[in-house]
Amino acid sequence: MRKETPEEKRRRIMNAAREALSGSYAGEEHAIIQASNTYNAVDKIRNLLYERLDEWYGIYFPELRLTNQVAYAKFVLGMGGNKREASKEAISDIVGDEKANEVYESIQKSIGREPGKEEYNAIRLIAENEIALARLQDNLDEYLKESTKRVMPNISYLIDYKIGAELLAKAGSLKRLAMLPASTIQLLGAEKALFKHIKFKSRPPKYGVIFKLPQISAANRSARGRLARAYAAKICIAAKADAFSKNFIAEKLKKDMEERERRVAQQAKEDLEKGKPFNRMHNNRPRPNVSFNDRGERRHGRNNWR
Repeated sequence: MRKETPEEKRRRIMNAAREALSGSYAGEEHAIIQASNTYNAVDKIRNLLYERLDEWYGIYFPELRLTNQVAYAKFVLGMGGNKREASKEAISDIVGDEKANEVYESIQKSIGREPGKEEYNAIRLIAENEIALARLQDNLDEYLKESTKRVMPNISYLIDYKIGAELLAKAGSLKRLAMLPASTIQLLGAEKALFKHIKFKSRPPKYGVIFKLPQISAANRSARGRLARAYAAKICIAAKADAFSKNFIAEKLKKDMEERERRVAQQAKEDLEKGKPFNRMHNNRPRPNVSFNDRGERRHGRNNWR
């Protein structure tokens, strides 16, 4: 048998690496990861743009109060050049009938001046970009909604599809998400707080991305940690089903989770009635009085505890 030359060996290894790399990106899950990261990036950009738009146009119409970012941008585009010429009907088309009267009355009493032509052109560009980014975000949201149903039906049924996509992005792949323990899934997205706990002995985080779930964020504070652990365990099971067995078990998982939520809420209510402290683990724990030496290093010792 002829011995393989170094060049042939190198070529064989490179071909195997290319095939492995191509196979790892064959699924749609990596497109979901990019879409989720893009969605979150656009959301941050929109918030920054809206702050600038609200602050800048607030010079000319400080009384305008609209919580909807797109409606605010549309008002600037339609009536920002000369707000006093706006009719109630035109305002109603943008902000709705209930808010139209309030905005119209604010225009009549406004202390703001009208912007100059060059000023308005600059503001108009910000408003146009706000509307374009909102349209982009809606398209990404629609893609995530449909693609997560195809790639991870159990996770997207159990929790909000955008949160599921964000967990997938934090893990890197569906297979890796399925291999993670529930305790790690619970803390995905809280890496900075976890490293702070490890380095400075601060309180450990209880949740990461899954805190965005309304079932957790809106729950009683004493119940959030228990709910986060329960959801992380169910997500762990759902991820394994999506990655390996391909069986749809989310209906049973969701039913079990709803029962778990009911029990946790009842337990939290009973604890509150009995007067139990919110955080028993840290309630009577001594806290370190951290100090540093001349080299900037933390001192550790009995005298640093109060």
